[in-house]
Amino acid sequence: MVGAGLAGLVAATELADAGRRVLVLDQEGEQNLGGQAFWSLGGLFLIDSPEQRRLGIRDSLDLARRDWLTTAAFDRPEDHWPRQWAEAYLHFAAGEKRAWLRRLGMRWFPAVGWAERGGAGASAPGNSVPRFHLTWGTGPGVLEPFERRARESARTGRLTFAFRHRVTGLIQSGGAVTGVRGEVLEPSGAARGERSSRVVTGDFEFGAPAVILTAGGIGGNHDLVRRHWPADRLGPAPAFMVSGVPAHVDGLMQQAAQAAGAHLINADRMWHYTEGLRNWNPVWENHGIRVLPGPSSLWLDPSGRRLPFPHIPGGSSLDTLAHITRSGYPHTWFLLNRAVIKREFALSGSEQNPDLTGRDLRMTLRRAGKAVQPPVQAFMDHGADFVVRGTLPELVAGMTALTPEHPLDLATVQAEVEDRDLQLRNPAGKDPQLAIVRGARAFLNERLIRVAKPAPILDPADGPLIAVKLNVLTRKSLGGLETDLHGRVLRAGGEVIPGLYAAGEVAGFGGGGYHGYRALEGTFLGGCLFSGRVAGRAAAEATR
Repeated sequence: MVGAGLAGLVAATELADAGRRVLVLDQEGEQNLGGQAFWSLGGLFLIDSPEQRRLGIRDSLDLARRDWLTTAAFDRPEDHWPRQWAEAYLHFAAGEKRAWLRRLGMRWFPAVGWAERGGAGASAPGNSVPRFHLTWGTGPGVLEPFERRARESARTGRLTFAFRHRVTGLIQSGGAVTGVRGEVLEPSGAARGERSSRVVTGDFEFGAPAVILTAGGIGGNHDLVRRHWPADRLGPAPAFMVSGVPAHVDGLMQQAAQAAGAHLINADRMWHYTEGLRNWNPVWENHGIRVLPGPSSLWLDPSGRRLPFPHIPGGSSLDTLAHITRSGYPHTWFLLNRAVIKREFALSGSEQNPDLTGRDLRMTLRRAGKAVQPPVQAFMDHGADFVVRGTLPELVAGMTALTPEHPLDLATVQAEVEDRDLQLRNPAGKDPQLAIVRGARAFLNERLIRVAKPAPILDPADGPLIAVKLNVLTRKSLGGLETDLHGRVLRAGGEVIPGLYAAGEVAGFGGGGYHGYRALEGTFLGGCLFSGRVAGRAAAEATR
């Protein structure tokens, strides 16, 4: 097993439970066990769940399939296996996924989130209903049952961890993969997520009847991100991007597999976010945190003009990214007030949600109180991308001071805010963003804890005013190594490479890119769970 992240742990425990002996190699130290899943918010995509039904959310496999296909927009010959993986995953998410995870001890927050809510129309990308189920314990809570099972297998001798072992190549014999080779790195005491030493102290070779690659994506390697950046679709890559993953998410194993004959497809499909903040308390270099916004903030370009509809907060990440990068914007702005940030701002990541991560019910219930959540308040107090002022002229002056190379005109910003606020004098109005806000509040959980009641941004009672400078944040690879429905890696002509499997982000979460061009969210951890289980079970069957 090459990679000790979530997909690797799932596959390894499936193999160990089937009686196989498993060696798990990872270039990082034991402190990074679990990989990127540890840092995640722990959201899982489920279809027609009890949590949805209790909130009056009517979902179905047919509706979810329609949402997935319009969002993925599969349009290439290489999408043959990704399409089949998408269909298999939808059945999993509507079927045994929740029951399987619940048996392992996983539980979910009762309010279901509405990520990627779209807004451009019924046949356009996005979730028609909320489907983002937040795990109690966030990312560490998702990892917990698989780490526990892996450590138990290690105690009984069925599983061995080999940390600080960086795989650099595959060993092949007679056209089949029969093992791996690589370098032993010196021990490192770097904390989880921090850059670790790359000093080589030796080399290794291990043979095995099956090799499963679960080595993750490329988001921490900005050179590789830029190499694969689809300039024809998105325009030039931004000159500055913050990094949503540590530097060791480098894509090197994916390149090594490609050099050994594995077919890498859809490498130009990426999932980067438009709402990145520079972390005021970083763990890794250039550490970015994503805002998970509700739909009410005004989204402005660098000059202070409102982004055209349907580019609204929480709408369609890729489409808004394309608008921003094609326009050459170095940054954008959210403009809001204290009432909106209190209700609608969440921050992605386990470390930014200590109440949910720590399973602290009392602290979690405080989210319904009057105070801004402490992690958000910390960014308001210390974040380099936040401007907090009492009046609009003061706010615009502060925004210009933060980006003097892109000054904002007060009259332009004031017109955008006042035009929006005037639409609130009547229960309807012609502002489509406000129509989406009102529609979202038809769901109980959106109304109670996620979406603010429509109100004028300039109402002094809801102040102070807040502007948030947003950067593009690198995160996920949507493409990857092409695999069949057993997780077996394929050559360019579609031939199976005997002995080689892949799961998780290195395989585009299934098939080489089961998301297509866009994700519905909650499908990254879910893709690691599903593809890791598939590959582990298939390898166990093949090595009986």
